[in-house]
Amino acid sequence: MTHVEDELSSQPECWTRAAEEAGRYGAVLPAPGERVAIVGCGTSYFMAQAAAALREGVDAGETDAFAVSEFPHGRRYDRVIALTRSGTTTEVLQLLERLRGSVRTTAITADPDTPVMSAADDVAVLDFADERSVVQTRFATSALTLLRAHLGLHTDTAVTDARTALSTPLSPELVACRQFTFLGRGWTVGLANEAGLKMREASLSWAEAYPAMEYRHGPISITGRGTVTWMLGTAPDGLDRQVSATGGLWIEGRLDPLAELVRAQRLAVAVAAARGLDPDRPRHLTRSVILAP
Repeated sequence: MTHVEDELSSQPECWTRAAEEAGRYGAVLPAPGERVAIVGCGTSYFMAQAAAALREGVDAGETDAFAVSEFPHGRRYDRVIALTRSGTTTEVLQLLERLRGSVRTTAITADPDTPVMSAADDVAVLDFADERSVVQTRFATSALTLLRAHLGLHTDTAVTDARTALSTPLSPELVACRQFTFLGRGWTVGLANEAGLKMREASLSWAEAYPAMEYRHGPISITGRGTVTWMLGTAPDGLDRQVSATGGLWIEGRLDPLAELVRAQRLAVAVAAARGLDPDRPRHLTRSVILAP
């Protein structure tokens, strides 16, 4: 078993633990009404997108999500949340240093022995979700679970559905597809973006992601036999029929959307195996991006 297979399989237990930790870390997570920015790189950026949409969806406060390198320094926030598994990513550390003294910062990380511990004002450590793999799975979803639970949105159903996602076989037809499109609405747009990234990282697949309604405005033209369109969450009316009419494979997730992401993670590993690739060694990638001075 690869590291990534082992780590993605442990997510139900990690989510339960992360939800429990939400009470412990409540004081360093956004209070209702705070204006918040959530930032990250790669997978963490897509989790930031999902978390921001969830927070605004329950009227907890205006919330933006940015790739760390694109943070708009001209805007004012009450708190900036940085998601960083390694705690060593150069862009994250540089941003936290620049924000010091001007806005309260919280880092959510997996490693308590890294520079982010002193770079941020506050830290939430999910060391039980740390990973050996380059490709992120359980840390990202556990960080999002922490934020979902903080908002009162985590349920036991998500954990149950994750176990279902791990135990249900993937169809050979799905694994054999040559192109993958993931769709989302609201907070699941971030999950769709992350599903596409997993496919690209682990299996070198042609994979894309879009808001579901935007898919109709051009991207549907790439759909046909040998492709799959996978909806994370509830699909717009009629989209299933439009995709099926192209000859493409349509999948509408019936599980909690975060559990559907687990299915997509498994698919990425399965496609990698079918193509003779090692998902623990993705091409051109390292566990943390550290830029030379």
